[in-house]
Amino acid sequence: MRCTELDEHGNVTLVSGEFKKSELIAKYGLLPRDLRKIDSSLLPHILVRPSAILINLLNLRVLLKHNRVLVFDAYGTTDSKSQSVFMYDLDLKLRQKESPANGTLAYEFRALEAVLISVTLSLEKEFEGVSEPVVRVLRELEEDIDRDKLRYLLIYSKKLGSFEQKARLVRNALEELLEADDDLSAMYLTEKAEGKTREDDDHTEVEMLLESYHKVADEIVQAAENLVSSIRNTEEIIRAILDANRNSLMLLDLKFSISTLSITAGTFVAALYGMNLKNFIEESDFGFYGISGWCTLFGVMVASYGLQKLRRVQRVSMYGHARGSGWGLGAWGGRSIGPPGGGLGIARADCAPRGAPDLSGVTKRETLTDVMQRERAFSRKLAKAETRADDATKG
Repeated sequence: MRCTELDEHGNVTLVSGEFKKSELIAKYGLLPRDLRKIDSSLLPHILVRPSAILINLLNLRVLLKHNRVLVFDAYGTTDSKSQSVFMYDLDLKLRQKESPANGTLAYEFRALEAVLISVTLSLEKEFEGVSEPVVRVLRELEEDIDRDKLRYLLIYSKKLGSFEQKARLVRNALEELLEADDDLSAMYLTEKAEGKTREDDDHTEVEMLLESYHKVADEIVQAAENLVSSIRNTEEIIRAILDANRNSLMLLDLKFSISTLSITAGTFVAALYGMNLKNFIEESDFGFYGISGWCTLFGVMVASYGLQKLRRVQRVSMYGHARGSGWGLGAWGGRSIGPPGGGLGIARADCAPRGAPDLSGVTKRETLTDVMQRERAFSRKLAKAETRADDATKG
């Protein structure tokens, strides 16, 4: 494994040094699974060991001791600029001397703060790069719904979703550490090296440090979640608009079909009289006008009937599809299903699920509020009856 080592004064003692895993385990008192989590694990975590702190957050893999800092793969990664900034900030913080009077933290906490600053700055920078195009596309979709814009929105939403998952994992790693009092108290490596001991609930400094950066990470996650919610709402609105446009086109097509049917019905009569058969109407002076008027009237009647049926189908309500269907019962309408003369019909109450209220006695004049009030009164009576039965059994 390749790593860079910094001493207790912030000086770089080793740059991109190659170490075997067995050497790291023996030198720093680690376990093989600890190095495996640093070397191969992609999930962010902060592990507290008796003499070291292992950090794996985003592209930073750091091992903290009370007087040493090892940064694994500090150079040659995909984001070398952020790594260089992190190394510079880490060097400045480690050169500071510990002074409780001036508010200077211990060695390991200064290194931890440098790691958390780099992580939160990386998240903020990445969120700005992801959120700006999403906001721009959402603003453009408010003015015009275009296929290319929807394709761009799909691409950006995938990037935003992956970023949200990454930020949430970082926040969860900090949150898990904040919930473990024994790990927080075990992070005081300098005091351990000096032979001092701490109680499990005595970790105010490190807890305040972690809470401040946990709040920053949580704000980033909340902003990403709000943006994802905006994308979902926009998609639902666009889907509703497209459905409404498609319904309008279907309605227009139906109107044209009804008009064509009415014209066809009128010309049917004219086609009958257009056959080469004697009907004696051609000898009448008013035959042409009468047949023309009848064809027009018949076509208008067919068109009126079709448009009336279409308007009835168009009516959509919360409780039924058409007038006279009760409230939401459709074709049942409070009646039984069976032969017209009786016989083996199935009542609506027989098909209701077990425990559902009986609606067989509901009339069309009753509202939903009346039915609910009646059912509540029946439930209260039933509860009183059960209470009296229990009292009688106990007595």
